[in-house]
Amino acid sequence: MIFILNKKTMLIFLMFFLVFAIIVSCTKIITTNSPKTKYSIVIDAGHGGMDGGSIGKNGTIEAELNLEYAKTLKTMMSDFGFNVVMTRENENGLYSPLAKNKKKDDMKKRKEIIEKSNADIVISIHMNSYTSRSHGAQVFYGKDDKPSKALANSIKNYFVKNLVDAKQEIKIGDYYILNAINVPSVLVECGFLSNAKEEELLNTNDYKKEVCYNILLGVLSYLE
Repeated sequence: MIFILNKKTMLIFLMFFLVFAIIVSCTKIITTNSPKTKYSIVIDAGHGGMDGGSIGKNGTIEAELNLEYAKTLKTMMSDFGFNVVMTRENENGLYSPLAKNKKKDDMKKRKEIIEKSNADIVISIHMNSYTSRSHGAQVFYGKDDKPSKALANSIKNYFVKNLVDAKQEIKIGDYYILNAINVPSVLVECGFLSNAKEEELLNTNDYKKEVCYNILLGVLSYLE
């Protein structure tokens, strides 16, 4: 009777150990494949305050649209498990009212936010402007910055695959936000406000979500 009880006890123990091992194994797999709590992404909505940026053919103010795209991207990335930090979350600039050079002070504040966040990646959101015929999303990176170039290329690949008229090449951008920080950083020009047709498209919720989703896909591919 005692021998039978010991066998049952042993069987129960082995079954418990097996279930525990499976749970631990699954947890490791989930932890390995999920970016949750692993990466911090800074999303920088370009311009703001007295610096409205470009103005579209139909009156769209770049700074306002940048913020809309930045907030949409933040929601997607937060839902996926990234730690997301925004350089600005409202229509105001980051400069001090007393600053003599408000643009310079604004950029300095953005740099401070990025450095304090311990960012793994920085994505600066902008809208382009050139001629009425210019069109398409494009990604820029800093000169001689291989990690940023790889990130830019990853996002560009998804743009070209899924967005209408996206630019086929990435470009070096001489921008403060790319040159002043030491983490992989890109500046995304989501489209041209100088093109009335594209301006209209950029203002639609569907296209906004499509652009941001493909940025997310590009980031995920880069981090693999």
